[in-house]
Amino acid sequence: MRKLVFSILVLAFGVTIASAQTFDVASVKPAPPLDPQKILSGQQRVGMKVAGSNVDIESVALPELLFMAYKIRPSQMKGPDWLKVNDPLAAISAARFDVHAKLPAGGSEDQVPQMLQALLADRFKLVAHREQKEQNVYALVVGKNGAKVEPSAPETPAPDGAPPSARPDPIQVSGTPQTGMTIRGAGNSGAMRIQMQDGMVHMVADKVTMEQLAGSVERFVDRPVVDRTGLQGTYKMSLELSMADMMAAARAAGVGAAANAPAGFGAGAPAPAAGPADPSGNAIFQSIEKMGLKLEPSKSSVEYLVIDHLEKTPTED
Repeated sequence: MRKLVFSILVLAFGVTIASAQTFDVASVKPAPPLDPQKILSGQQRVGMKVAGSNVDIESVALPELLFMAYKIRPSQMKGPDWLKVNDPLAAISAARFDVHAKLPAGGSEDQVPQMLQALLADRFKLVAHREQKEQNVYALVVGKNGAKVEPSAPETPAPDGAPPSARPDPIQVSGTPQTGMTIRGAGNSGAMRIQMQDGMVHMVADKVTMEQLAGSVERFVDRPVVDRTGLQGTYKMSLELSMADMMAAARAAGVGAAANAPAGFGAGAPAPAAGPADPSGNAIFQSIEKMGLKLEPSKSSVEYLVIDHLEKTPTED
């Protein structure tokens, strides 16, 4: 009797359940290697955009698809060596893919990660599980005098009658590292301005969540960063860090470029001490405190995605 009832439920609700978890249609094709000239000219676009029922992902490597699908940072994924999750240089030359998909009727952008999980399991034969690990972290918290961050400006609506484009925004770069660079279309942070001067890197973003800020800071410290600010929405952010810290982060990721860096750009600079008892002298910590926030040493359970099986190439459409 229970089996009969379950069968009726599946027949009655199976379409709804499936449509909430999978794309209506999806195509996965190999994409050309990254070409800086084509990226700067707008001929090659990188990233994901959802417009209406269209989901367009262009020139994205397999690890990046996993990060999108499971909403995790590179430090939270354990997989086969060939994925090279934490090697930025490998990411540049990694095989890339274009994914063009349509949401089912009633589907929403919030369901895209779950649908990507189903797509990865179907086309790349992904098998994975999650693990929790208690470890030392930095907790990103609001300082005792309150946060000093400015909410992002509201988005400008598209002109009436203009069909939304599903293609990722082109990356646009203007200026120079010395006078200041503006990068637009880089992920979800909107416009980002980067300036390198006197051995320091200044980065300003127009649209960043606290979770995204924690993920960015994590690249330059010695342990995971957990958002405990309780602040919702997006904000304008300003970070300042030393070129020595940038190079130390590169070395920690296995990039040998730091050893060949030109004078004045962190060549030979020692890496920050691991787990400093009082890190307040570190530029990244001082930058966080200027925003009325703080990085506090703490312990937390960190979730990891463990890849049990994954194919390098997808099955054909």
